[in-house]
Amino acid sequence: MKIKRQKQAKKTISFYKYNFGFREPFQILIDGTFCQAALKNKIQIKEQMPKYLMGEVQLCTTSCALKELETLGKQLYGAKIILQRFQVRKCPHFKEPVSASECLLSMLEETNPHHYFVATQDYTVTTGLKKIPGVPLLYIILNTIVLDKPSQGSLDHVQAVQLGELVSLAQQQSIRTLKEEQGIGQKDRERRGKKRKRKQSNPNPLSCLKKKKKGVPTPPLKKTEQEGKRKRSRHKKPKVEAGDGTAANT
Repeated sequence: MKIKRQKQAKKTISFYKYNFGFREPFQILIDGTFCQAALKNKIQIKEQMPKYLMGEVQLCTTSCALKELETLGKQLYGAKIILQRFQVRKCPHFKEPVSASECLLSMLEETNPHHYFVATQDYTVTTGLKKIPGVPLLYIILNTIVLDKPSQGSLDHVQAVQLGELVSLAQQQSIRTLKEEQGIGQKDRERRGKKRKRKQSNPNPLSCLKKKKKGVPTPPLKKTEQEGKRKRSRHKKPKVEAGDGTAANT
C-alpha cells in the first residue's frame, strides 16, 4: 500500500509541476484540524511530510488559524502547540481576524499564485479549494497522510489551456517568471543574437562574383591597343621603301 500511495503521489505532484509551475520547496498551508488529526494518529508532520512528497517543504499557517485554536480552549491545546511551530504567513485579516477556513481560502485567491498545498480536515475548505484550479489537497486517513487526486476543476482548466480556449494574464505572467528563473528566455535571446552576428560577419558570395566579372573586360582593351600600334607601324614601312626607290632612280 505504501508503494502505491508513493506512486500516486508522484504522479499528482508531477501534474502540478508541469501544468501549474509548482517547485521545491513546497509551501504547505496547515490548519488546526490537520494538526489535531495528526496528534490523534501519532503522525509527526515535519518528518513524514517531506518523505511523502519526496522533496523539501515549508510548513506554514496563518494568524487567523492560530487565533481560532486559542478561542476553542483546552481541547485543542495540543494542536495549537504543533501549529505554533510552523511559519506564520501574513493574511489580510490582521486587524479583524476571521475563521481559519475563510482565511485559508482567501490566501489561495482565484488562481493560487503562490502555489500552496493545503493540509486540512475541514469540509468547507476542501469543497471551496476544489473550485480553484491548481490547489493540491492533503488530508489524513487511516493513520497516513494522503495527497488527493487533482480536482475536476484543475483537469478542466488544463484541458482548456491545451486547447487554447483559456489564456489569462495571470498565467502569462507566471510563465514569464518561470522562464526568467530558469533562464530560458535569456538563452533564446543569446541564440538569436549569435545568429544575427554570424549573418553580418559572413561575406556575401554574390559580391565576390560581381567583382570578378567587372575585372574580366579589361584584357580586351589591351589587345585593341596593341593591334592599333601594329597597324601604325605597318603604315610607316611603305613610306621608307618609297623613299629608297626615288633615291635609286635619281
